[in-house]
Amino acid sequence: MLLGVTACGSEDGASASAAQTPTAKHSALSGTADKSAKSLLAGLVALPRGYVADPRNVTGPFTATSYLTTWSADPALDRALLLNASFVEGYRATRLSPDKKKRYTVQLFKTGSAAKAKALQNGLWNQDVHDHSFSIPNALSDAGVEYDGGTDQSVALAEASLAVGPIVVELSVRETGALGSNLTPDTALITALAKEQRTRLTTTSS
Repeated sequence: MLLGVTACGSEDGASASAAQTPTAKHSALSGTADKSAKSLLAGLVALPRGYVADPRNVTGPFTATSYLTTWSADPALDRALLLNASFVEGYRATRLSPDKKKRYTVQLFKTGSAAKAKALQNGLWNQDVHDHSFSIPNALSDAGVEYDGGTDQSVALAEASLAVGPIVVELSVRETGALGSNLTPDTALITALAKEQRTRLTTTSS
């Protein structure tokens, strides 16, 4: 589950093997490559065009340990899920919309097999309640607006999860606003990026 994801194109920028990794053609959604990381997964991540780096959140590869200590809401459960999935490596990227109101996050988890990726996908997804799905082919999805008691704000969240071969991808777009704000989950962006991400991973593995 530790597989953080980010960047479309070659995010690695350092290793020769990463440079040789085939990638899908850039779409209108694809931003420029993130040069900050050294991971083969970096070149597989699809990012929204126009979004900028988020200085408050790390972009780059992660291990099982760093995932559990930094992002996991249930380290004991996630440790078991990653172990059972034969987790190899992860990659995470965050980006902010030009107006800084929306935060896009993508995580890639590389597992030991396609079957293990599917099990990890379901294990991670089922930790939260998801009862407002929308249409994304061959992916899990959820969107809604809820109250965040910690910040006393409303939060609009659209998210999706897909498993492509041995890789699990988690994507989300989060926007916060004052209570009563007319927030709408950005399902259009998540739908488009999920499609772009699947194309990139399918093209790479073919």
